[in-house]
Amino acid sequence: EEEAGGRIFFSNIKRSLEEEDEIVLVSVGVDIGSSTSHLVFSRLVMERLDNRYVVSERVVLHESDVLLTPYTQEEQIDGKVLGDFIQAQYDKVGITPEKIDTGALILTGVAVRRSNARVIGELFAKEAGKFVSVSAGDALETTLAAFGSGAAALSIRLDQPVMNIDIGGGTTKLAICHQGEVVDITALDVGARIVAFDQEQRVCRLEEAAKLLAKTCGFEITLGEKLDPNNRQRLVQCMAQKIIEVAQSTSLSQTTKALLRLDPLRNEYTPKVLTFSGGVSEYIYARQSAHYNDLGPELAHQILHTLKSEWSQMDVQTPEQGIRATVVGASQYTVQVSGSTIFVKPKDTLPLRNVPVIAPKLNLQDEELSSEQIAHEIQRALKRLDLTDSEVPVALCYKWGGSATFKRLDDFCKGVARGFVSLIAKGHPLMLVGEADCAGLIGIHCQEEVKVGVPVISVDGVTLSELDFVDIGAMLETSGAVPVVIKSLVFPVTSGLGKTGF
Repeated sequence: EEEAGGRIFFSNIKRSLEEEDEIVLVSVGVDIGSSTSHLVFSRLVMERLDNRYVVSERVVLHESDVLLTPYTQEEQIDGKVLGDFIQAQYDKVGITPEKIDTGALILTGVAVRRSNARVIGELFAKEAGKFVSVSAGDALETTLAAFGSGAAALSIRLDQPVMNIDIGGGTTKLAICHQGEVVDITALDVGARIVAFDQEQRVCRLEEAAKLLAKTCGFEITLGEKLDPNNRQRLVQCMAQKIIEVAQSTSLSQTTKALLRLDPLRNEYTPKVLTFSGGVSEYIYARQSAHYNDLGPELAHQILHTLKSEWSQMDVQTPEQGIRATVVGASQYTVQVSGSTIFVKPKDTLPLRNVPVIAPKLNLQDEELSSEQIAHEIQRALKRLDLTDSEVPVALCYKWGGSATFKRLDDFCKGVARGFVSLIAKGHPLMLVGEADCAGLIGIHCQEEVKVGVPVISVDGVTLSELDFVDIGAMLETSGAVPVVIKSLVFPVTSGLGKTGF
């Protein structure tokens, strides 16, 4: 929150970041998904580096048990059971919600649905101002798993592409990482709990994907009845084969195409290194032996068998995180102050909170810029992070290069307008954040020449990365700058990337 003098204060401890070289924060990451829910508590030590704070030390205080997400009825989350579980985890670590400085709440699968999101929101209502809240669709969840597992970091250390396969309860997410970035993703409806069983091994949960796979194998699955052991094995074999097919084939069968939740892999990279994350990975790497009345252990066994028989050329490595790959360990707060050559119109558009950031690869060095290519890369980034139809504004992080001639500015701004066309149509402000000292010119051009028709916020002197969230405060009358609070998703282990946030 902004107080007199433009200082930035944390919401519950009222201390000025401008006066401290080291800050200790208590954070919590919460992942609530269709199949499982869990928490991670951390202590972050942040040190001042030039004009921003970076995490210098991260200590995990408590990793919660993994709870099978409770339901009162089909796809309706049981708020009481979930609330009791969350409270028990706070009690175990000896921390009250009031002592939490910051955190991230990730909702995936059916947890995102309106009624469930409302239940979950009520559980965290008191801490709402401290949390970055993310409704993760398939694309973002796949990206989070790739970073959270350590596959992105591994692609730097090995200097070659790495494929991460995250097998959860309802879906399997595949990501190819190269030089520390996620360069290709897809997802399909195959997971350990597309069929689940009660204590008598009768089918108590049955997803449409399981029905489709069973039909492909020539049999049917019926709720309330036991699944023939031979058919159960055939189903698991089919599931494993579909995962391998999506991972390596350029021509998918019709059944496999029907299971896809995202576009298929473009196959522009050929990874030789493979990692697994998600709940099923705990069985693949023999970290878990307990059964949860689903297909997890059998699917893991079949994956291992398929790897040996059909994918022997792959180097399977153990990632840094398995089932907790998509749980966000914490959010770090960093503070920067923008340059003074900025553009904000109208001024009362600010302040804005928890704005997600995209950082597409834009070639802004060439003398001639391609507005079509700029628009294409922006739309790809929005799609990758499930932000194409975002209900909140989205900030574009860019690195300007070369001169700021009228033609280059015009091509850039037109490309930005085309790239953000779906969000502009919703009336969201156009938010541009760069490092070079040209934000004022870009903001004026967007509004006066391109006539985007929505509020424009263009600031510079700030460094952001994809998967950041940003707060931009009201303009400081004394300097004409704006205070910027950056919240970076910090994954459990990111040392391989040489930095602490993404």
